[in-house]
Amino acid sequence: MSDFDPRPSGTGTIAPPKAVIDTVNLTKNYVMGEMVVRALREVSVTIHRGEFVAIMGPSGSGKSTFMNMIGCLDRPTSGQYFLDGTEVGRLGDNDLAAIRNKTIGFVFQTFNLLPRTTALKNVELPLLYGGVKNRGKLAAEALSRVGLGQRMDHKPNELSGGQQQRVAIARAIVTDPVMILGDEPTGNLDTRTSYEIMALFQELNRAGKTVILVTHEEDIARHANRIIRFRDGRVERDEIVEHPTDASEMLLNLPNPDAPPTVEA
Repeated sequence: MSDFDPRPSGTGTIAPPKAVIDTVNLTKNYVMGEMVVRALREVSVTIHRGEFVAIMGPSGSGKSTFMNMIGCLDRPTSGQYFLDGTEVGRLGDNDLAAIRNKTIGFVFQTFNLLPRTTALKNVELPLLYGGVKNRGKLAAEALSRVGLGQRMDHKPNELSGGQQQRVAIARAIVTDPVMILGDEPTGNLDTRTSYEIMALFQELNRAGKTVILVTHEEDIARHANRIIRFRDGRVERDEIVEHPTDASEMLLNLPNPDAPPTVEA
């Protein structure tokens, strides 16, 4: 498991880390005509607050279905899902929408930014849906946190792919969610930009955020402290990454295209 900061209880013993995600025999079946596709088969997984977890598996393994379940984008056929102590399966659509808005920060491969809207206004969106009043201030703080304090008034077509993903991450963290859920967040990015985004995720995780990434790239998964591998709708392996890749260190060894050319004497 990843390193935690256990909190002492009133009796002087060490309190266990709180589970953010706890699934019990989670099952999802899709009916396609006369055929039943068993996408998830009695999956029981616990992810604690402060972990950095990568979800992996080949196409059809169930990893995307699992992501939809923990992101409250779909409901299980059977089994239970507890998100930060709340059993999600008992909630109605409005409550699920509120959870998606406040409890989970989503980051997608395709950024999903409004093209004619500034970075600041894009980051304000979850706050607008939540009825928050000081939206501009909070959105500006989130953009500054991801290194885009000078780009707030730029529209997506005025930003690089990496900068657009940073806007998406700022939008994901602006509500101070319990967890950040990334779906192939580096899939459309080059090598250097991918490391920059992974360095940002690692920084957020070190600051206490629970980060869960769905990826098919082994080198991206090795940035996490834990990898859960799916196959045929089941957890095939749940492993600890003893020495996660440090994205900031990797960046030091990559050429910087923005650096001035070296002139030999």
